[in-house]
Amino acid sequence: MQNRVKRRCKKNEQKPAPTTNEPCLIYIFGRILLVVNSQLSEEEISFICETLPGSCEEGFCDYLRGIDCTDVEVYAISEGTVVFPKVPLVRVEGPIAVVQLLETPFLNLVNYASLVATNAARHRFVAGKSKMLLEFGRRRAQGPDGALGASKYCYMGGFDATSNVAAGRLFGIPLRGTHSHAFVSSFMSPDEIIDRSLHSSDHSTTCEDFVSLVQTWLSKIQRSKSLTGIFGETNQSELAAFTSYALAFPKNFLALVDTYDVVRSGVPNFCAVALALSDLGYKAVGIRLDSGDLAYLSCEARKFFCAIEKEFGVPDFGKMSITASNDLKEETLDALNKQGHEVDAFGIGTYLVTCYAQAALGCVFKLVEINNQPRIKLSEDVSKVSIACKKRIYGLYGKEGYHLVDIITGENELSPKVGERLLCCHPFNESKRAYVVPQRVEELLKCYLPGDSGK
Repeated sequence: MQNRVKRRCKKNEQKPAPTTNEPCLIYIFGRILLVVNSQLSEEEISFICETLPGSCEEGFCDYLRGIDCTDVEVYAISEGTVVFPKVPLVRVEGPIAVVQLLETPFLNLVNYASLVATNAARHRFVAGKSKMLLEFGRRRAQGPDGALGASKYCYMGGFDATSNVAAGRLFGIPLRGTHSHAFVSSFMSPDEIIDRSLHSSDHSTTCEDFVSLVQTWLSKIQRSKSLTGIFGETNQSELAAFTSYALAFPKNFLALVDTYDVVRSGVPNFCAVALALSDLGYKAVGIRLDSGDLAYLSCEARKFFCAIEKEFGVPDFGKMSITASNDLKEETLDALNKQGHEVDAFGIGTYLVTCYAQAALGCVFKLVEINNQPRIKLSEDVSKVSIACKKRIYGLYGKEGYHLVDIITGENELSPKVGERLLCCHPFNESKRAYVVPQRVEELLKCYLPGDSGK
C-alpha cells in the first residue's frame, strides 16, 4: 500500500468540443482550487470505511485522515482560451492515490462548465457583438445547482445578463427580466388599479391619475392618421397590467406584449403607457416578444415605434428596445439574421443551459506517465487512444495575431521558435500536416497550483 501511494504520476485531460471536433472554451479553476484545498471529514471517512469490503486494511482509514494535496501540482490552459480536441487542458502531478481521487471531481467541474460556456459563446458568435444576450434558462436547467452553474458559465461565455436572481446575488451577474403572461392575464380592467398617482422623474410634479393619462394617450394613438387601420380597440385588461407595472417600475418599464395580440393590442397598449411615462420624464425600456413570427413582429413593432416618434415628436421612441424569446437556439438566430429582423436582445433558455445539441463534453482523465515512464491507453477505437508522456502545449500565431495551430510536444523536446519553419502533424491522421512559420509562440499550460515544489 505505502509503495503504491508514494509513486508519482502525470495525468492530462483531453476533450472533444461541442459538436464533434470543434473548438470549445475552458472554464474550471475556481472550484477546482477549492477541491484540492479541502480534506475529508471524519464522518466522510467513517462512511467510506464502512462501505469498503471487510478485507480492507484498517490503516487505510488512518491514511485517509492524513491525506491532502500538498504534493499535487496543477498545470492548465488559462480560462476563456479556445481549445481543441486532443489538446490536454489540465496536467495533474502528484502521488498516484491522491491524483486518482481528484479524477471524478475534476472532470465533473471541467465538463459542464466548459460545455455551457462554449454553447454560450456559439450563440454569441451567431447573434453578433451588437445584440444583448440574456440567459433565461433556470426553469429548464438540471436542478437548482445546474441552473446556478449555467447562469455563471453563460455569463463567462459571452452573455450579458441573467434572469436568475440567485446567480446575480452570488456572482454579481447583471439581472434582466420582464413580468409574466400570468401577470397580464390576472387583470380584468383598469378600474382595479387603486393607487394611480406617479411622481415625475425629477419629483417636481405629481400626476394624480396616471391611468387616465394612459387612456388619453391611447385615444390619441387610435386617432392618429399614420396608424389608421392597424388596430382598433385594445385589450383593456392588458392595458391595466401594463399601467400597473409602469406605476411600480417607471424607470424600468419593459412589457411582454404577446399575451393576446401583438400588433392589435400589445404594442399599442405599450406605446400608450410609454408616452404617458414620457410626459413625466421617464423613458420606457421596450417590449418582449415570446411567440409568433419574431422577425415579422419585430419589424412591425419597429414601424409602429417610428410612426409614434414621427407623429408625436418623442425623441428616440423609434429606437425602443425589442427583446425576443421563445425556445431560441443557434439555428433560430441564424434564420432570423437571414430573414431580417429588428430584435435588439435575445432571451435564451432551454437550448442554452441544457446544451441540447450535445448533452456532455466528453473530457477524460488519463495516466500518461509514472516514475518518468510514459504510459498509454490503447483501443481499437482511435479516438480513445491516449497520447503518452508528459507534454507541453504551444499556441502558434501568425502575422496579424491570428491563432494558427496548437502543437503538443514532449516535455524535453525543443520548443518552437518565432520565425522558424515548423512541420506540424496530426497525432492520428498522417495526411493532416502543414508547415507553419509562427510570428508569436505562447506556452499554454501554466502552473496554477505549485504544491510543495515552489514553482
